[in-house]
Amino acid sequence: MRIELRVCQHCLDGDHATEEKSKLLQDMVACAEKIKEYKHVLDLDAVHIRRVRDDEPGKPEALPVVAATIQNNQIVLNDTQLVAEGQDGNMLLYANPSDILTVLAGNIDEISKAVHEDVTVDLSERGAQIVSQADLGAKGPQGGDGQGQGPGPSPGP
Repeated sequence: MRIELRVCQHCLDGDHATEEKSKLLQDMVACAEKIKEYKHVLDLDAVHIRRVRDDEPGKPEALPVVAATIQNNQIVLNDTQLVAEGQDGNMLLYANPSDILTVLAGNIDEISKAVHEDVTVDLSERGAQIVSQADLGAKGPQGGDGQGQGPGPSPGP
Protein backbone atom coordinates (compact mmCIF):
# COMPACT_ATOMS: atom_id res chain seq x y z
CA MET A 1 0.00 0.00 0.00
CA ARG A 2 1.21 3.48 -0.84
CA ILE A 3 0.02 7.03 -0.37
CA GLU A 4 1.02 10.25 -2.05
CA LEU A 5 0.20 13.74 -0.83
CA ARG A 6 0.52 16.52 -3.39
CA VAL A 7 0.44 20.18 -2.39
CA CYS A 8 1.28 23.40 -4.21
CA GLN A 9 4.68 24.59 -2.98
CA HIS A 10 3.72 28.23 -3.56
CA CYS A 11 0.51 27.85 -1.53
CA LEU A 12 2.44 26.01 1.17
CA ASP A 13 4.82 28.96 1.35
CA GLY A 14 1.89 31.40 1.50
CA ASP A 15 2.57 32.93 -1.92
CA HIS A 16 -0.66 31.79 -3.68
CA ALA A 17 -2.95 31.16 -0.75
CA THR A 18 -4.56 32.76 2.23
CA GLU A 19 -2.81 32.31 5.55
CA GLU A 20 -5.52 29.84 6.61
CA LYS A 21 -5.08 27.68 3.49
CA SER A 22 -1.31 27.78 3.85
CA LYS A 23 -1.58 26.58 7.46
CA LEU A 24 -3.97 23.83 6.41
CA LEU A 25 -1.48 22.64 3.80
CA GLN A 26 1.26 22.74 6.42
CA ASP A 27 -0.96 20.57 8.65
CA MET A 28 -1.33 18.05 5.82
CA VAL A 29 2.41 17.92 5.20
CA ALA A 30 3.17 17.57 8.94
CA CYS A 31 0.73 14.65 9.17
CA ALA A 32 2.14 13.01 6.03
CA GLU A 33 5.69 13.36 7.36
CA LYS A 34 4.68 11.69 10.65
CA ILE A 35 2.96 8.90 8.70
CA LYS A 36 6.08 8.48 6.59
CA GLU A 37 8.17 8.17 9.75
CA TYR A 38 5.88 5.41 11.07
CA LYS A 39 4.79 3.85 7.76
CA HIS A 40 5.82 0.39 8.97
CA VAL A 41 3.15 0.57 11.67
CA LEU A 42 0.43 0.99 9.04
CA ASP A 43 2.08 -1.56 6.73
CA LEU A 44 2.61 1.07 4.05
CA ASP A 45 5.21 0.40 1.39
CA ALA A 46 5.77 4.08 0.67
CA VAL A 47 4.62 7.56 1.60
CA HIS A 48 5.36 10.25 -0.94
CA ILE A 49 5.06 13.97 -0.31
CA ARG A 50 5.12 15.93 -3.54
CA ARG A 51 5.48 19.69 -3.50
CA VAL A 52 4.16 20.82 -6.88
CA ARG A 53 5.41 23.98 -8.60
CA ASP A 54 3.85 26.12 -11.34
CA ASP A 55 5.86 24.43 -14.07
CA GLU A 56 4.53 20.97 -13.21
CA PRO A 57 0.94 21.30 -11.90
CA GLY A 58 -0.48 18.15 -10.35
CA LYS A 59 2.35 15.97 -11.66
CA PRO A 60 2.53 12.76 -9.61
CA GLU A 61 5.70 11.51 -7.99
CA ALA A 62 4.80 7.86 -7.74
CA LEU A 63 1.07 7.19 -8.10
CA PRO A 64 -0.18 7.96 -11.63
CA VAL A 65 -3.47 9.66 -10.74
CA VAL A 66 -4.25 13.35 -11.15
CA ALA A 67 -7.44 15.10 -10.05
CA ALA A 68 -8.95 17.82 -12.21
CA THR A 69 -11.79 20.30 -12.00
CA ILE A 70 -13.47 22.49 -14.59
CA GLN A 71 -13.11 26.24 -14.10
CA ASN A 72 -14.29 28.78 -16.67
CA ASN A 73 -14.87 25.97 -19.19
CA GLN A 74 -11.27 24.77 -18.88
CA ILE A 75 -9.77 21.73 -17.24
CA VAL A 76 -7.57 22.64 -14.29
CA LEU A 77 -5.38 20.10 -12.51
CA ASN A 78 -5.67 20.02 -8.72
CA ASP A 79 -2.34 20.65 -7.05
CA THR A 80 -3.66 19.55 -3.66
CA GLN A 81 -4.68 15.91 -3.45
CA LEU A 82 -4.10 12.68 -1.60
CA VAL A 83 -3.89 9.42 -3.51
CA ALA A 84 -4.00 6.09 -1.68
CA GLU A 85 -3.28 2.81 -3.39
CA GLY A 86 -4.65 -0.27 -1.64
CA GLN A 87 -3.26 -3.79 -1.62
CA ASP A 88 -5.70 -4.70 -4.37
CA GLY A 89 -4.32 -1.97 -6.64
CA ASN A 90 -7.43 0.20 -6.36
CA MET A 91 -6.72 3.88 -5.89
CA LEU A 92 -8.63 6.35 -3.79
CA LEU A 93 -8.34 10.02 -4.60
CA TYR A 94 -9.11 12.78 -2.13
CA ALA A 95 -9.12 16.31 -3.56
CA ASN A 96 -11.04 18.15 -0.85
CA PRO A 97 -8.59 19.62 1.72
CA SER A 98 -10.89 18.74 4.63
CA ASP A 99 -11.08 15.12 3.47
CA ILE A 100 -7.32 14.96 2.97
CA LEU A 101 -6.61 16.20 6.48
CA THR A 102 -9.24 13.88 7.97
CA VAL A 103 -7.73 10.84 6.24
CA LEU A 104 -4.20 11.77 7.30
CA ALA A 105 -5.32 12.44 10.90
CA GLY A 106 -7.10 9.08 10.96
CA ASN A 107 -3.85 7.40 9.98
CA ILE A 108 -1.99 9.29 12.73
CA ASP A 109 -4.61 8.00 15.15
CA GLU A 110 -4.02 4.43 14.00
CA ILE A 111 -0.29 4.89 14.56
CA SER A 112 -0.91 6.28 18.06
CA LYS A 113 -2.82 3.11 18.96
CA ALA A 114 0.12 0.91 17.95
CA VAL A 115 3.15 2.72 19.41
CA HIS A 116 4.10 3.97 22.83
CA GLU A 117 5.76 7.18 21.64
CA ASP A 118 3.96 10.48 21.23
CA VAL A 119 3.00 10.83 17.57
CA THR A 120 1.01 14.00 18.08
CA VAL A 121 0.95 16.50 15.24
CA ASP A 122 0.24 20.08 16.28
CA LEU A 123 -2.45 21.34 13.95
CA SER A 124 -3.48 24.88 13.13
CA GLU A 125 -6.71 26.11 14.65
CA ARG A 126 -8.61 25.46 11.40
CA GLY A 127 -7.00 22.05 10.93
CA ALA A 128 -7.93 21.01 14.46
CA GLN A 129 -11.49 22.21 13.87
CA ILE A 130 -11.80 20.15 10.67
CA VAL A 131 -10.50 17.02 12.35
CA SER A 132 -12.68 17.45 15.43
CA GLN A 133 -15.78 17.90 13.22
CA ALA A 134 -14.87 14.67 11.42
CA ASP A 135 -15.63 12.88 14.68
CA LEU A 136 -12.73 10.45 14.59
CA GLY A 137 -13.64 9.45 18.08
CA ALA A 138 -12.60 11.15 21.24
CA LYS A 139 -9.90 13.27 22.65
CA GLY A 140 -7.44 15.26 20.60
CA PRO A 141 -3.68 15.13 21.03
CA GLN A 142 -3.65 17.66 23.87
CA GLY A 143 -5.57 15.39 26.20
CA GLY A 144 -9.17 15.71 25.17
CA ASP A 145 -9.58 19.33 24.17
CA GLY A 146 -10.63 18.47 20.62
CA GLN A 147 -7.74 20.39 19.09
CA GLY A 148 -6.35 17.73 16.77
CA GLN A 149 -6.65 14.21 15.55
CA GLY A 150 -8.68 11.96 17.77
CA PRO A 151 -9.07 8.23 18.04
CA GLY A 152 -11.11 6.35 15.52
CA PRO A 153 -10.81 4.10 12.55
CA SER A 154 -8.45 5.19 9.85
CA PRO A 155 -10.41 6.38 6.84
CA GLY A 156 -7.22 6.04 4.81
CA PRO A 157 -5.48 3.18 3.04
